[in-house]
Amino acid sequence: MLDHLLPFLLHWAITSLSLWAASHVFKGIRFADTRALIVSALLLGFANAIVRPLLIILTFPLTLLTLGLFLLVINALMLLLVSALVRGFTISGFWTAFFASIFIAVLSFAIGLFADSDTPVWQPAGKGLWVETAHNPSRPS
Repeated sequence: MLDHLLPFLLHWAITSLSLWAASHVFKGIRFADTRALIVSALLLGFANAIVRPLLIILTFPLTLLTLGLFLLVINALMLLLVSALVRGFTISGFWTAFFASIFIAVLSFAIGLFADSDTPVWQPAGKGLWVETAHNPSRPS
Protein backbone atom coordinates (compact mmCIF):
# COMPACT_ATOMS: atom_id res chain seq x y z
CA MET A 1 0.00 0.00 0.00
CA LEU A 2 2.88 2.33 0.76
CA ASP A 3 4.11 1.79 -2.81
CA HIS A 4 0.94 3.51 -4.10
CA LEU A 5 0.80 6.20 -1.43
CA LEU A 6 4.25 7.69 -2.00
CA PRO A 7 3.74 8.50 -5.73
CA PHE A 8 0.34 10.01 -4.88
CA LEU A 9 1.85 12.22 -2.18
CA LEU A 10 4.71 13.21 -4.48
CA HIS A 11 2.30 14.19 -7.25
CA TRP A 12 0.16 16.13 -4.76
CA ALA A 13 3.23 18.01 -3.51
CA ILE A 14 4.34 18.82 -7.07
CA THR A 15 0.86 20.12 -7.94
CA SER A 16 0.79 22.20 -4.75
CA LEU A 17 4.20 23.68 -5.53
CA SER A 18 3.15 24.47 -9.10
CA LEU A 19 -0.07 26.14 -7.95
CA TRP A 20 1.86 28.16 -5.37
CA ALA A 21 4.37 29.29 -8.01
CA ALA A 22 1.53 30.19 -10.40
CA SER A 23 -0.05 32.36 -7.68
CA HIS A 24 3.18 34.35 -7.52
CA VAL A 25 3.60 34.64 -11.29
CA PHE A 26 -0.01 35.53 -12.16
CA LYS A 27 -1.64 38.42 -10.32
CA GLY A 28 -5.13 37.00 -10.95
CA ILE A 29 -4.58 33.86 -8.87
CA ARG A 30 -4.94 34.11 -5.10
CA PHE A 31 -4.95 31.68 -2.20
CA ALA A 32 -6.37 32.87 1.11
CA ASP A 33 -4.25 30.43 3.11
CA THR A 34 -2.22 27.24 2.94
CA ARG A 35 -5.30 25.10 3.48
CA ALA A 36 -6.89 26.51 0.32
CA LEU A 37 -3.71 25.74 -1.62
CA ILE A 38 -3.47 22.14 -0.41
CA VAL A 39 -7.18 21.43 -0.93
CA SER A 40 -7.01 23.04 -4.39
CA ALA A 41 -4.09 20.81 -5.40
CA LEU A 42 -5.93 17.70 -4.20
CA LEU A 43 -9.17 18.67 -5.92
CA LEU A 44 -7.32 19.59 -9.13
CA GLY A 45 -5.83 16.10 -9.17
CA PHE A 46 -9.27 14.53 -8.76
CA ALA A 47 -10.79 16.83 -11.42
CA ASN A 48 -8.01 15.94 -13.83
CA ALA A 49 -8.52 12.24 -13.13
CA ILE A 50 -12.33 12.15 -13.31
CA VAL A 51 -13.87 15.20 -15.03
CA ARG A 52 -11.16 15.98 -17.60
CA PRO A 53 -11.33 12.59 -19.39
CA LEU A 54 -15.10 12.95 -19.71
CA LEU A 55 -14.71 16.43 -21.21
CA ILE A 56 -12.06 15.16 -23.60
CA ILE A 57 -14.38 12.42 -24.85
CA LEU A 58 -17.35 14.79 -25.19
CA THR A 59 -15.31 17.41 -27.07
CA PHE A 60 -13.24 15.02 -29.17
CA PRO A 61 -14.49 16.34 -32.55
CA LEU A 62 -13.66 19.91 -31.51
CA THR A 63 -10.26 18.79 -30.24
CA LEU A 64 -9.54 17.12 -33.58
CA LEU A 65 -10.70 20.18 -35.48
CA THR A 66 -8.35 22.44 -33.47
CA LEU A 67 -5.49 19.92 -33.72
CA GLY A 68 -5.49 19.40 -29.94
CA LEU A 69 -5.40 23.05 -28.93
CA PHE A 70 -8.84 22.74 -27.32
CA LEU A 71 -7.16 20.64 -24.62
CA LEU A 72 -5.66 23.90 -23.33
CA VAL A 73 -9.20 25.23 -22.89
CA ILE A 74 -10.17 22.08 -20.99
CA ASN A 75 -7.17 22.56 -18.67
CA ALA A 76 -8.26 26.15 -18.01
CA LEU A 77 -11.81 24.95 -17.29
CA MET A 78 -10.45 22.47 -14.73
CA LEU A 79 -8.69 25.31 -12.91
CA LEU A 80 -11.86 27.44 -12.99
CA LEU A 81 -13.91 24.50 -11.69
CA VAL A 82 -11.56 24.00 -8.76
CA SER A 83 -11.55 27.72 -7.96
CA ALA A 84 -15.35 27.67 -7.93
CA LEU A 85 -15.40 24.73 -5.49
CA VAL A 86 -12.64 25.74 -3.06
CA ARG A 87 -13.24 28.64 -0.72
CA GLY A 88 -10.15 30.80 -0.57
CA PHE A 89 -8.96 30.05 -4.13
CA THR A 90 -9.80 32.72 -6.70
CA ILE A 91 -8.95 33.19 -10.35
CA SER A 92 -9.74 36.54 -11.96
CA GLY A 93 -10.87 35.19 -15.33
CA PHE A 94 -10.62 32.68 -18.15
CA TRP A 95 -7.43 34.03 -19.70
CA THR A 96 -5.63 33.97 -16.38
CA ALA A 97 -6.72 30.35 -15.95
CA PHE A 98 -5.69 29.58 -19.54
CA PHE A 99 -2.12 30.84 -19.23
CA ALA A 100 -1.78 29.62 -15.63
CA SER A 101 -2.81 26.10 -16.68
CA ILE A 102 -0.03 26.08 -19.29
CA PHE A 103 2.45 27.35 -16.68
CA ILE A 104 1.32 24.76 -14.11
CA ALA A 105 1.53 21.89 -16.62
CA VAL A 106 5.04 22.83 -17.76
CA LEU A 107 6.31 23.42 -14.23
CA SER A 108 4.76 20.20 -12.91
CA PHE A 109 6.34 18.26 -15.77
CA ALA A 110 9.76 19.83 -15.12
CA ILE A 111 9.62 19.19 -11.38
CA GLY A 112 8.38 15.65 -12.01
CA LEU A 113 11.42 14.92 -14.16
CA PHE A 114 13.74 15.73 -11.28
CA ALA A 115 11.58 14.20 -8.54
CA ASP A 116 11.50 10.68 -9.98
CA SER A 117 15.04 10.14 -11.22
CA ASP A 118 14.84 6.31 -10.93
CA THR A 119 12.48 5.96 -13.90
CA PRO A 120 13.68 6.97 -17.37
CA VAL A 121 11.60 9.69 -19.01
CA TRP A 122 10.51 7.47 -21.92
CA GLN A 123 9.30 4.62 -19.70
CA PRO A 124 5.63 4.63 -18.65
CA ALA A 125 5.19 4.64 -14.88
CA GLY A 126 4.38 1.28 -13.37
CA LYS A 127 5.60 -0.80 -16.32
CA GLY A 128 8.72 -2.12 -14.60
CA LEU A 129 12.35 -1.68 -15.49
CA TRP A 130 13.83 -2.24 -18.91
CA VAL A 131 15.31 -5.71 -19.20
CA GLU A 132 18.54 -6.29 -21.04
CA THR A 133 18.32 -9.13 -23.57
CA ALA A 134 20.75 -12.04 -23.59
CA HIS A 135 22.18 -11.01 -26.98
CA ASN A 136 23.71 -7.56 -26.73
CA PRO A 137 25.94 -6.71 -29.71
CA SER A 138 27.52 -3.76 -27.90
CA ARG A 139 28.85 -5.94 -25.07
CA PRO A 140 31.70 -8.34 -25.86
CA SER A 141 31.07 -12.00 -25.07
